[in-house]
Parts: sequence; structure tokens; C-alpha cells
Amino acid sequence: MDEKYYRRFESFRNSLAALEEIRERDLNDSFILSGAGAKFNITFDLAWKVMKDIVIQRFAVVDFPKGSPREVLRKAYEFQLISDDAWMDMLRDRNDLTHDYDGEIVKTVCERLINCYLALFEAFQETVETRYLPEREDKAFE
Repeated sequence: MDEKYYRRFESFRNSLAALEEIRERDLNDSFILSGAGAKFNITFDLAWKVMKDIVIQRFAVVDFPKGSPREVLRKAYEFQLISDDAWMDMLRDRNDLTHDYDGEIVKTVCERLINCYLALFEAFQETVETRYLPEREDKAFE
């Protein structure tokens, strides 16, 4: 794996750690909701790009559109980087948030984030740490 992969994964970890704070926040505060929506977008984008890095570099798959999160998620599922089709729901929610002009969609997304998506992000992080980071490299992230 190249250096860009390790930096991107570290950014994913940091973004996820910040996003996990949503469990402790007041979801009635519109500022908190908008910040959580933005952090969700960033975390999701970093996650699928880490998946893309692994699929390309570890499994040598290059015959899919590299800019398509949907195709990357399909390949990640095929290679057991992720184990739940709720990632496609996450992709839909991420896309829907770009059209949330009145703040209603973000409320629903934050509920899903707490009840489902955080666990999926955390499971993906664990999969990468245990299967795709060499022992010596893993220590660099601690």
C-alpha cells in the first residue's frame, strides 16, 4: 500500500472519531445537525476512497469506474471489506444531504448514523486495521 492510502486511512480514523461525538450531542440543535451532516459526508467519502485504495492496490482491480462510490462499494462487498448492504443506504443518504435545504433530511440521517452507520464505519475501521495494515504500520497510527 502506498503512503497516500495510509494518510487517507488516518484521516478516516480522525474523522470517524470526531463523528462519534454525535452520540453525546443535542440533536435538537440545528448547528449540531448541520455539523454532523458535514462530518458524515467527509467520513463516508474517506471510507469509500480507502476501500478504493485497497481494491486497486491489494486486489489489483482496475476495471471499474474509479470515481464511482457505488461501484467501489460493490467491489468492497465482494472482497469482504464491508458486510452489509446498508452502505448503499449510506450512499443514498450522503447524496440526499446535498439537497437538504430545510434541514429535514439531516435529522433522519443523524438518527440512522447513531443507530446503524457508526457501527458500520467502526466495523470497517476494524477490518482495515486487522487485515490491511501491516503490524509495524498499525503502530504508527496509535
